[in-house]
Amino acid sequence: MKRVFFLCLSSFLLCLNLSSEQKPNIILFLVDDMGLMDTSVPMLANEEGNPQKHSLNNWYRTPNMERLAKQGVRFSQFYAQSVCSPTRASIMTGQNAARHRVTQFISPESKNAGPKDWKWEGLTSKDVTLPSVLRSNGYHTIFAGKAHFAPIGHEGEDPTKLGFDINIAGCSFGAPGSYFGEDGYGNLNPKRKKRAVPGLEKYHKTDTFLSEAITLEAKKAVTRSLQKEKPFFLYMSHYAVHSPFQSDPRFIKNYETSKKPSPAKAFATLIEGIDKSLGDLMDHLEDKGVDENTLILLVGDNGSDGPLGDTYGYFSSAPLRGKKGTCYEGGMRVPFIASWARAGNANPFKIARNHLHHEQIGTVMDIYSTILDATNTSSPAKHPVDGVSLLPQLSGKSNKERPDHFMCHFPHSHRSSYFTSYRKGDWKLIYRYLTSGGKRKSKDPLPKYELFNLARDPFEANNLALSNRSKVNEMIHLMSEQLEAENALLLVTNDGELKPQRIQ
Repeated sequence: MKRVFFLCLSSFLLCLNLSSEQKPNIILFLVDDMGLMDTSVPMLANEEGNPQKHSLNNWYRTPNMERLAKQGVRFSQFYAQSVCSPTRASIMTGQNAARHRVTQFISPESKNAGPKDWKWEGLTSKDVTLPSVLRSNGYHTIFAGKAHFAPIGHEGEDPTKLGFDINIAGCSFGAPGSYFGEDGYGNLNPKRKKRAVPGLEKYHKTDTFLSEAITLEAKKAVTRSLQKEKPFFLYMSHYAVHSPFQSDPRFIKNYETSKKPSPAKAFATLIEGIDKSLGDLMDHLEDKGVDENTLILLVGDNGSDGPLGDTYGYFSSAPLRGKKGTCYEGGMRVPFIASWARAGNANPFKIARNHLHHEQIGTVMDIYSTILDATNTSSPAKHPVDGVSLLPQLSGKSNKERPDHFMCHFPHSHRSSYFTSYRKGDWKLIYRYLTSGGKRKSKDPLPKYELFNLARDPFEANNLALSNRSKVNEMIHLMSEQLEAENALLLVTNDGELKPQRIQ
């Protein structure tokens, strides 16, 4: 009897030990063009003078994001690059855009203008990527939705060449041909076939909206992954809420009485559809009994592109200034929420509940380091990483070791053109290499230097550059050091390479 008892005890202890070493599942839930205020979750601290009442928080309907936030941590100062492909490459590599050199959105058919050697061909199998590193640690890796990692005909257009075991609907472009199953997501509509979403043929000629189709397939992939008895990494990357702004018919009634323009109503339905996708995934994890062991990180890839107001004012990103593609906070501050799919005693580590972290910044480069830290996975020693793990901040505390700076280097023409934006502590510098041109409608030159104290002026209303030249030059020096350290490509004109110049 004693021998039987000790055998049973040994088996129990072995099972307990295996359970304690169980690796967490990870879902990275990336929303395209979703800015900080494109949710009903309050994302800003109540700073004095904050006109939060003018934001769209009270209009959007995102109960599942609220559900996630109440049991986890959200950031009020989380930064992405100002457009999509640079952010996506930063998430995959843990590197800042200046270092990995995917500094502009990738045009599927041809090279966008910019510095000669910018990495317009995107990621390749030679790059160290988050899924490939996780796969080396025993993870089953799933990609679902918008990829936009490389142009047509290049290796990285197929996510399975970048470390993913499964690819659902991912390809070279960022905007879907159509969100409607009746259109075959662009495949059945000659006017939209150029951007036809691949791999969802079973939903063609049905009323299944694109966000729903991708979610259904992702749930099936998770189920199959669990049957393999491997931990999974799901990179859930929706095409929404990118244009075309087509209304998700499941939610149109919620916005019918609004006086906002039709494109803005459609945008709101796209956001609500994304929120339903999040809730459906969380429910699926609960049904499978893995919700307490699945970490969810929800993030946007750049600032809001909501079809409201002008590009540089206080509209879709209000109370922040600007929208997607600009050098202002509304162009690069995004929602970030981290939580277990269900908070409970079985969580591998504790995350603070219903906590708004506004003391420090976070960045999209940190996602790489955070996921590797959470899964006890090592990054290759020779691979430079610019991000840091957010796990100390997810505990609800500040991380005294983390950097307090963020740089967005954009040597291209877009809504804001040829700029480097550099934040250090409370201060933010915008440096323009060219003060005219680009895609602005106005021909009036822009200021070469803009300096803001974000603690006192988070809405970037008061340019202090001319009244505080010493701070401008201090920031220019720090920014130039980082550009050099990351071997950044600079704009070249007939006058040669344009390097940041001190203010006189």
